[in-house]
Amino acid sequence: MTYHLSVLDQSPIAAGSTAVDALRNTLDLARTADALGYHRYWLAEHHASRSLTGVAPEALIGPVALATERIRVGSGGIMLPHYSPFKVAETFSMLSALAPGRIDLGLGRAPGSDQRTAFALQRDRSRRMPNDFPDMLDELTAYLQGTMPDGHAFAPLQDLLPTGGGSPELWMLGSSPESAYWAAERGLPYCFADFINSEGGDLARAYKANFRPSAQLAEPYVMAATWTIAAPTSEDAERLAAPARMMFAHLFAGTTIPVPSVDDALAWLADNPQANRQRRRTVLGTPRQVRAGLDQVAADYGADELMLVNILPDHQARRRSYELVAAEYGLAPVVAAA
Repeated sequence: MTYHLSVLDQSPIAAGSTAVDALRNTLDLARTADALGYHRYWLAEHHASRSLTGVAPEALIGPVALATERIRVGSGGIMLPHYSPFKVAETFSMLSALAPGRIDLGLGRAPGSDQRTAFALQRDRSRRMPNDFPDMLDELTAYLQGTMPDGHAFAPLQDLLPTGGGSPELWMLGSSPESAYWAAERGLPYCFADFINSEGGDLARAYKANFRPSAQLAEPYVMAATWTIAAPTSEDAERLAAPARMMFAHLFAGTTIPVPSVDDALAWLADNPQANRQRRRTVLGTPRQVRAGLDQVAADYGADELMLVNILPDHQARRRSYELVAAEYGLAPVVAAA
């Protein structure tokens, strides 16, 4: 089974560390993924969190692109309801000028936060914002593709975006039927968040069945983002999964915490065994076990690409996870040969 491998980074904050450490680790992991032969490197958007630093992927994409050489860099994703479509078009056109041919613009409609934080992010707080994501998506697409209707008040703006780097590759992200429909209707590549909803195979098939070719994409293209931890032994991988389980258990209870150490997480899970029952799909184990698990994910979605995500407190263990997967798939020799 053949598919590309990519990385989604949420810039985790380990207990006892700061955002400075998390961002330094992001740059290091990006350079590592670039050298190992991963296809793309995306930065997530999460707000008001003690666990994750990535509040502004648009601010991180530039430094990551400049720190790497060949890997595509993008957002996983920009939560479009928070922003002006024109501002997003300007920002990503500028990033494309900074790293021509390497920038992805992944879009989502989720708040990336709790409802209070989502409201705080609004410019107009006199009312709740309308659910007009499809209209915002179409406006953004028109700016980037230069297809704003003649006579539209904003039509002249499409010719004033930063030039020279081409347009970013536009993606639809999601874990719901609506996102699959919007991606198919507009002919966009589709990234399904398997790490949020592991029952997305039917939505991926619906996307393919309803796909309409577009100026950007002639045929449907599916990527699944899935929780993945590789370690020298399956026991090591299970231990490394404990901190995220503790972190998510607190998040579901309404509290954010820094990513705990493995030992602290194991002790907490022993005292709170119910947290172990709240599992989403996790592909973990030795490199061979991980490959078998990823093959199953790819088969479930008919995926052309898989994006691997994890949250570990130990940066070296996180790097090692991606190194082990790359070696299992033979990615590094391909880069060395190139």
